[in-house]
Amino acid sequence: MTPDHPSPSAGTPAPVRSGTAVTALLSLAGLVVALQTTLVVPLLPNLPGILNVSDGDATWLVTITLLTGAVTTPIVSRMADMYGKRRMMVLCLSMMVLGSLIAALGGTYIAVLVGRGFQGFSSALIPVAMAVLRDLLPREKVAAAVALVSATMGIGGALGLPAAGLLFDHLGWASVFWISAAAGTLLLTGILILVPAGVTGTRGRFDVAGAILLSLALIALLLGISKGPAWGWTSPRILLSLAAAVVVLTVWVPYELRVKAPMVDLRVSMYRPVLLTNIAGLFVSFAAYANTLATTQQLQLPEATGFGFGLSAATAGLCMVPGGLAMMIFSPASARITARFGARATLVAATLLMTFAYTFRMTFDDTVVLIVVGSVLGSIGNAVAFATMPALIMSSVPLSETAAANGVNALLRTVGSSGMSAVVAALLTAITIDVAGQTLPGHGAFVAMFGVAATATLLATLAGVFLPKPTRARAEQVTIPESVRAGS
Repeated sequence: MTPDHPSPSAGTPAPVRSGTAVTALLSLAGLVVALQTTLVVPLLPNLPGILNVSDGDATWLVTITLLTGAVTTPIVSRMADMYGKRRMMVLCLSMMVLGSLIAALGGTYIAVLVGRGFQGFSSALIPVAMAVLRDLLPREKVAAAVALVSATMGIGGALGLPAAGLLFDHLGWASVFWISAAAGTLLLTGILILVPAGVTGTRGRFDVAGAILLSLALIALLLGISKGPAWGWTSPRILLSLAAAVVVLTVWVPYELRVKAPMVDLRVSMYRPVLLTNIAGLFVSFAAYANTLATTQQLQLPEATGFGFGLSAATAGLCMVPGGLAMMIFSPASARITARFGARATLVAATLLMTFAYTFRMTFDDTVVLIVVGSVLGSIGNAVAFATMPALIMSSVPLSETAAANGVNALLRTVGSSGMSAVVAALLTAITIDVAGQTLPGHGAFVAMFGVAATATLLATLAGVFLPKPTRARAEQVTIPESVRAGS
């Protein structure tokens, strides 16, 4: 396979007719990616009856997308740096559209499961899209564009919940997958038209063994995390899965350090700015997932609990819209904040705001308004933090590593979200109350959940504090030609 770019060493991307149009198009990629997960979540209570499966089997429709996304994101991101970014985006969207069609047309559990697996390919779109923006846009416009793309993931997550409820109520469950297929087709068409085929690629041999080992480790790790609450943390399956992840990683790490063209350049990943940014990303994503899961859960609990509000799933989903709109506003603004105060200060301020938001939510939840206010504050911090991280990473790695480095950050976000999902499930089942003979999550579960989230964002703040101050020398270093970087 040859790269899209005819001259990798040149380092000059093909001209683009409209940077604004490309930015807008790639921002839609974030919405599409987020919708792949959130669109099916409101359907989970109904899918066992629709597909004639157990509740446990139905949860695999979320787990399979998570696993596929975790495996494909670092692999596709590396291949994008090697063989061309537009080519990999087309591949991911084609697989996503195919999966959506299989799920919509199949009508059986297996068909939907396979389709959901293919939809997971969409996760790799985000790091590749950010790398495309770095290739195509003037340097002064990259930060704002990347911030917008990063924000659309949160916006899509917030808007996907009510949208799925409305589609299901009025058009049936298959409409969710038809909409996904249509959105993917439109995005694919736009990429073929607007993104030049010459977006940089670098020659080299793909690290097949490293990709296989990393995939096995990620599958074992995420399977253990995601299924721990359901199978039991001390069950043989979970212990074996987590142990397998540790064993494979102990083989993968030294192998990647020895191989000439590694799947993941661990030396770049261990570079202090990249390492600390990734640690912050892990903790921020861990905490941010509580904002979505806990908000909709508490709003839907019966009023008889004393702290629930008895809202429908659709109405609870609508309460997430203000947070999504806040993300839409503050993510682009984060670029201006970063330009004024620096990326490190912006990240620290964002994580501190999240810590305040979760502390606020531990105490003030007497009304729907207070819950929405806490959710919006957390969403703003989340948006600014996630919008700043790609800029921190891209200012610390060469062009030839852009997609791969962002791919690792995206992967750690997935691990963080999975970890919080497991924590939420454990707390909601461990701290319960009895209401009219029905066992429901207790108020203490939500307080503990937000306490854990606040602790995570405080740790993210510490990671941000220890980020080195940017220097002109580093900014010049990371824009060196790829041919020089490959020979270093």
